[in-house]
Amino acid sequence: MSDSHKRALANGRTEGRTIREYLDIVEATKPRRGRRRTPESITRRLDKIANEITIADSLTKVRLVQERLSLTTELKAMKSKVEVSKAEAKFVKVAKSFSKRNDISWHAWIEFGVSPVVLKKAGITPE
Repeated sequence: MSDSHKRALANGRTEGRTIREYLDIVEATKPRRGRRRTPESITRRLDKIANEITIADSLTKVRLVQERLSLTTELKAMKSKVEVSKAEAKFVKVAKSFSKRNDISWHAWIEFGVSPVVLKKAGITPE
């Protein structure tokens, strides 16, 4: 295998990781039914759970413990605006070449949930 081939493979893996990271963020932040949770709303609910758990019966207590664990995990998984911006900037740099190499259309990106504004920044346009 030639050095140029090895570099091309490494570049493809790097671009793939960059694309995947951004798409994971897009997927995680897609609008869902109901009220959207924010770090602040999760923190408020965690505070309420801490108060409720002290006076709850055993069955309610175990449900509250599970809710607390789930909310704590969700809070840790939330990306800050700075992290999202960084991932978007990296996506914009590699999305066009990745799209050409993998034959991914503007419409596929849109259907997945990538913003048209981000695609325009990346130089990907509808055909």
